[in-house]
Amino acid sequence: MHDGLAGLVAALDIGGTKIAGALVDGRGRLLLRAQRPTPAHADGATVMGAVAQVLDELRRSADWSRVRAAGIGSAGPVDASTGTVSPVNVPGWRGFPLVAEVTRRIGGLPVVLVGDGVAMTAAEHWRGAARGRANALCMVVSTGVGGGLVLGGRLHTGPTGNAGHIGHISVDLDGDPCACGGRGCVERIASGPHIARRARESGWRPGPDGDASAAGVAVAARAGDPLALASFARAARALAAGIAATATLVEIEVAVIGGGVAGAGDILFAPLREQLREYATLSFTAGIEVVPARLGGDAGLVGAAAAAAEALGLWGTAAS
Repeated sequence: MHDGLAGLVAALDIGGTKIAGALVDGRGRLLLRAQRPTPAHADGATVMGAVAQVLDELRRSADWSRVRAAGIGSAGPVDASTGTVSPVNVPGWRGFPLVAEVTRRIGGLPVVLVGDGVAMTAAEHWRGAARGRANALCMVVSTGVGGGLVLGGRLHTGPTGNAGHIGHISVDLDGDPCACGGRGCVERIASGPHIARRARESGWRPGPDGDASAAGVAVAARAGDPLALASFARAARALAAGIAATATLVEIEVAVIGGGVAGAGDILFAPLREQLREYATLSFTAGIEVVPARLGGDAGLVGAAAAAAEALGLWGTAAS
């Protein structure tokens, strides 16, 4: 299926707090946006109703006639092989047939589903910090830790659309239980809430503004607070171990890190690069670059479109 750069992709970025949509062109521009809050504690039909409202807003655009496909990046777990989603933070959806529902609402156009970490990876490879790189790991470090892979110059989604989910690599065999059912996962140590939790448990207390989140810990770390610095150092160590393990398996050349926790800047990146030198010691893993993501909040939408374009052969080689 090839439509030069003239065709558009309808992109959806679905998370626990918002459902965003956009029409995306072959240069990665968002021509039209629509957004609704994700209904809290609602049943599956109600959540789908919010998705339908976003799609209806996009379909009312004069540009809808140029849409050739839809791409969905969803919080996981997702299963692209069955077209279903069961996001941990959207309890109304368990095995929900999202691809079938979206297909029905857009007149039978092809729909491609990937996890949100894979969508971010597609965006950063197409238009961001991994552009031009043949082998990359891209990560979102936020409320959770997700990721995706580019291998041999192409997005590697895996059969279910979850490949590269670095957040649930175990880096501490005797570590704390993780919400996924495992133990000592990268996410259990390096996500924003767990950075904040560990800082508080070690005796750190928020400043006058009362910000007890990872952002508050980052502020304290910049001011030299040793307990705040130690919590970020442990998160960096977990991320480094996960990146090194990934590099050992598939030989990546760059790790791109986005999400709210990456906003801490050198408070995270400096110890991460230092720790990575200690974990990635083999000749084919040493020297991995670690760089911040570039696309910010638009990555989910741009990446959902890019993943669909690559899977369906739209836009020539633009999305590869």
